Amino acid sequence: MEGRQPLWAPWRLEYIAGPPAARCIFCEPKPPVPDRERLILSRGERTFVLLNRFPYAACHLMVAPHAHIARLAALDPATRAELVERVAECEAVLERVLGCEGINVGVNLGRAAGAGFADHLHVHLVPRWSGDTNFMTTVGELRVIPEHLERSFEKLAPHFARSGGAR
Repeated sequence: MEGRQPLWAPWRLEYIAGPPAARCIFCEPKPPVPDRERLILSRGERTFVLLNRFPYAACHLMVAPHAHIARLAALDPATRAELVERVAECEAVLERVLGCEGINVGVNLGRAAGAGFADHLHVHLVPRWSGDTNFMTTVGELRVIPEHLERSFEKLAPHFARSGGAR
C-alpha cells in the first residue's frame, strides 16, 4: 500500500454496518416525517419520487407506489400506469437537469434479485455518462458520488413542483 492514500466514505458505514431498518422506508412513518427529510421530491395520487439515500450515482432516483406492494403484477392498472408515467417524468428531469447521456432503469423483484426492501416495489433510475465506470467501482469496490444529497434535492425539487411537489 506504499504511496496509496486511503479513501474515506464514512457515510457508507450507516448502510453497511447499521441495524436493519425497523420499518419499510417507502411507507409513511407514524408520526409523519417531512418529505424533505425523507428525500421525497414529488408525490402523485398513487406513487412518489425520492432520492436514494445510498446512491449508485448523484441524483439516483427511485419511484415507488404509496401502497406496500411487492410485485408489478400485484399493482392495480391505475397505479401501474402512474408508476410508468412517473418513471418517464424522472427520465426527462434527469436528462434536462443533469445532461446525462443515459439512465439505468431497473426493478429488483425479490431479495434474490438484489432488492434491499423486497416487500415494497420501487424502480431505480441511475443517471449515467459515457466513461463514468472507472477504477473506483471496478477495482476499489466503492463509488464516488460527487454531490451531496441535499444539493441533489435542491437541484431536482423545482423540476417536480408542477407534478405534485413534496410536502
